[in-house]
Amino acid sequence: MLTQAVVPTTLLILLILFSLQRRGTDGIGRFFGPITLIWFVSIASLGVLQIASKPEILLAISPLYALRFIMEQPGVSFVLLGAVVLCVTGGEALYADMGHFGPRPIRIAWFALVMPSLLLNYFGQGAVLLGDPSAARNPFFALAPSWLLLPLVILATLATVIASQALISGAFSVTKQVIQLGYLPRMQIIHTSAKDGGQIYVPFVNWGLFCAIILAVGLFKSSSNLAAAYGIAVTLDMLITTILTFFVIRYAWNYPWLVCVAATSFFFVIDVLFFASNLLKFLEGGWFPLAIGAVVYLLMRTWYDGRRLLNEALKVQSIRLEPFLSSIHINPPARVEGVAVFLTSQMGVVPNALLHNLKHNKVLHRYNLFVTVRNLELPMIDDASRLQIRSLGNDAWEVLVDYGFNNDHNLPLALEAMISKGVPMDPMATSYFLSRDIVIPTTGGGMAQWREKVFAQMHLNASGAADFLKLPMGSVVELGSKVEI
Repeated sequence: MLTQAVVPTTLLILLILFSLQRRGTDGIGRFFGPITLIWFVSIASLGVLQIASKPEILLAISPLYALRFIMEQPGVSFVLLGAVVLCVTGGEALYADMGHFGPRPIRIAWFALVMPSLLLNYFGQGAVLLGDPSAARNPFFALAPSWLLLPLVILATLATVIASQALISGAFSVTKQVIQLGYLPRMQIIHTSAKDGGQIYVPFVNWGLFCAIILAVGLFKSSSNLAAAYGIAVTLDMLITTILTFFVIRYAWNYPWLVCVAATSFFFVIDVLFFASNLLKFLEGGWFPLAIGAVVYLLMRTWYDGRRLLNEALKVQSIRLEPFLSSIHINPPARVEGVAVFLTSQMGVVPNALLHNLKHNKVLHRYNLFVTVRNLELPMIDDASRLQIRSLGNDAWEVLVDYGFNNDHNLPLALEAMISKGVPMDPMATSYFLSRDIVIPTTGGGMAQWREKVFAQMHLNASGAADFLKLPMGSVVELGSKVEI
């Protein structure tokens, strides 16, 4: 009877969990710490009780037993790696919110609480199996007496929800960074905390994850069936991380080449073995995370390539900014008071919004700023280094605004630095002119036509730059044009 209720209960918990995301983790996070502490203390205590009854299990600390088993049963050992790796999965959830908390609290939590509790619990499960090998069906719940089973199930469910929350929050943070690196279109990002800028909510990602997880629950129906998919996802993530570590320590930290190879090769071999073992379960569900990863990669690559083609098309049609300004000042149009901020993706060229404004309104503002927002592959750019300003004469400036992928975009706040240049950045007298390009796919372009159509749809559905840059909605003017790629 209870078995039949597992999937519906799971779906209900998922619906509640994802529905609460819009409220942010600030409020519900107050309950996470105590529940997590109770969880780890409980599993450590259960392990200690069993270790006390079978202290010989502590001999398993010696790697000789594992090495002997590998030498005697190499084929079985390789297959077992796919199950053994599940004992170390979940550690990545600790690092999912590093952008929120920083590395120090995570290290303290890991070494002071999480790792000791897990080790004690695993040794306790081993002690149970020494006394009763039939407990291998579910050694974790065999740790507890029967009267404690239901409270332990409830506590395990709460701990699972909290771990899921960490990964969901991490998905929001990673998505924000990927957007700012230019690999995904702008999405609506809602800040859920007035104090912590890292606490965000991305509706599209939230409900996209919900749909994917519902699909996984419907396909696999049990955690044991999901293990194959989970194992491949985690081991592939570990392998990619190890490869990237080499590039970080070699090219960012400038360590000697031999040191870098030696440091990463050890982990690379281990990760390859774990991944290869899990690949044996490809047809049992391992294909699922690989399929999702392939779709996400294809979308990210399509957006990146599409943006490049769009910029190239705009560059072909572009007019150089400085000669254009010099020409219009020979016989200038009517000047109106106020500040005009023209956003442009390319420096040194005339924004389409300026051309449309001159064509239809036949006026030029008293102050004109040509602003390019650049997202750098750096975590943070401090306010003192945010702006690069170049005067174009006649009360016009070219402004480059830099953001790191952990910075929050707020263009009006950044442009307040122009006040020192004599530009009155009064919100009531400042207008923001944006070009809204409509992408037209063509045959024989830089991408396959179906990818161009996907990019055009992504571009159409992208969140507006006004929301992304926190522009005051009453001061934004959007002027559109069609661009063929």
